[in-house]
Amino acid sequence: MNPSDIRPGSARAWLLAVRPATLLVGVVPVLVGSAVAWGHGGFHLRAAFAALLGAVGIQIGTNFANDLFDFTQGADTPERLGPPRAAQLGLLSTRALAIGMALCFAFATFVGAYLVGRGGWPIVVIGVLSILSGIAYTGGPYPLGYNGLGDLFVFIFFGPVAVGGTA
Repeated sequence: MNPSDIRPGSARAWLLAVRPATLLVGVVPVLVGSAVAWGHGGFHLRAAFAALLGAVGIQIGTNFANDLFDFTQGADTPERLGPPRAAQLGLLSTRALAIGMALCFAFATFVGAYLVGRGGWPIVVIGVLSILSGIAYTGGPYPLGYNGLGDLFVFIFFGPVAVGGTA
């Protein structure tokens, strides 16, 4: 997808901001956790599907947050190397990205309500901390990704938290 061929505000602009190549990072731990649950005789298809939807919702919301905060904090300049970013290229406004982020996290929360019914309060803790970490990765007063903690939080939330929470 050539960014110069993308019309601002279009579906292709949103697809660029979603970063489809990153979504496996949210899918794989749910699959592993589902396999663990299966191995222990506790697999539940609807719960696994809900966990998958919630994880992808949080991943997309986090991608929107990263695009938004990297741009507003000045990390995404014309000299930036790496994949194109929607805000940096003027394809999506910061307001649009903030709304998209909020909608994705709201969707994940909605899906998570079902999971809370199955798994109890630990699911609330996992969901809230996952969303806060997604925002704090490049946002807030002490962005994790800018202060050497990004990789640690990625490991924690895409490793033991996502796998254990799913199982």
